[in-house]
Amino acid sequence: MNRFKIIAFTHKQIDVKEIGRLHLPDTEQQHQLSALKKSLRLDELMYLSTCNRVEFLLNTREEISNNFLHSFFTAFNAGWDANEIKWAIDNATVFQGDEALTHLFNVASSIDSLVVGEREIITQVRNSYDRCNEYKLTGDLIRIVIKKTIEAAKQVYTETSIAEKPVSVVSLAYRKLKDLNVKLDARFLIIGAGQTNVLMAKFLKKHGFNNFTVFNRTLSNAETLAQELSAKALPLSELKNHKGGFDVILTCTAAAEHIITLEMYRTLLQEQTNKKIIIDLSVPNDIDPSVVGQFNVDLIDVTSLQAIANINIQARKKELVACEKIIAQNIQEFKMLLKVRKVELAMSEVPRKVKEIHQTAIQRVFAKDIENLNEQSKEVLEKILAYVEKKYISVPMKIAKEVLLNES
Repeated sequence: MNRFKIIAFTHKQIDVKEIGRLHLPDTEQQHQLSALKKSLRLDELMYLSTCNRVEFLLNTREEISNNFLHSFFTAFNAGWDANEIKWAIDNATVFQGDEALTHLFNVASSIDSLVVGEREIITQVRNSYDRCNEYKLTGDLIRIVIKKTIEAAKQVYTETSIAEKPVSVVSLAYRKLKDLNVKLDARFLIIGAGQTNVLMAKFLKKHGFNNFTVFNRTLSNAETLAQELSAKALPLSELKNHKGGFDVILTCTAAAEHIITLEMYRTLLQEQTNKKIIIDLSVPNDIDPSVVGQFNVDLIDVTSLQAIANINIQARKKELVACEKIIAQNIQEFKMLLKVRKVELAMSEVPRKVKEIHQTAIQRVFAKDIENLNEQSKEVLEKILAYVEKKYISVPMKIAKEVLLNES
């Protein structure tokens, strides 16, 4: 288990805006992560990125020293200078072995989330694994780690009240919007058609809002969301030409730079002077900070939600003890699962070896004796050998598993 390590950047250690420096756009993940894995000679690699964390799950024999981290972040982003690499090294939290597994279980169970009880994280963990597996970055260890992680998280959500009255980033943002008494016919510009904006848009529609225009870099994704909202869909490149005005901007993209600059915001205003609302759920922010400084704006962003999240943590603390017990139980179950898997891998050569012995016996050692048998006897002999071969493969595995269970 000491091969399993995590390099983490979370809201607990650094400002969520800073975490955006480690974000990789979806279009660049396969290339950059594959190059990173090859450069560091990692056995496995998984990349998890959400609005309040970026984590690297590794399978490697290497010790996660400062020298390793320097090489890691140099390979992660070739454009970083010495100061940026030092920033990453100084702010990275490293977990190893049991500690790494406990941390990951806590993450997927939302115990470690910005908002405790946020169910979205379990989907984000699963999707991150599926993506990295598709890129051929992961292998057997991370596969069984994630499988058990999802099982543990589901048990936490099912057997405790940690997710009762869930307060996700989306619902927190909606509550703040509701406090601003926005009219149901308010004009929404939705920028980005990813999971967060889709959830937020569905939330808005459910509560009666009905005036939306959707912009997205990939038009087909904008059209899919717009169809659900009975809205208009446009490519992101057309945002700068929008003349219809707005009351609320909802934005969440994977862009590395600001989507809405000072100049673009001024154009979107169409010389209106009334107060506007910006919901920016991106990390890093899609809105240029100078927009908030120079215009009459109510801003709702991930950072502003942290104070509310702290209140939620206090309200749900009574559930944490029960959650920790479930996680501790699943850690022990995983250790047994890992032992069994090691036995399976160690014995994976047994079937091939037995078949070799079988063939050697038939074709060489007893070849002359077998030639003297009639066809019926040969057939019976082959059935006996096949039966023995099958049992010889299954019985040792069964015995090994029973030994492990007795030891536990």
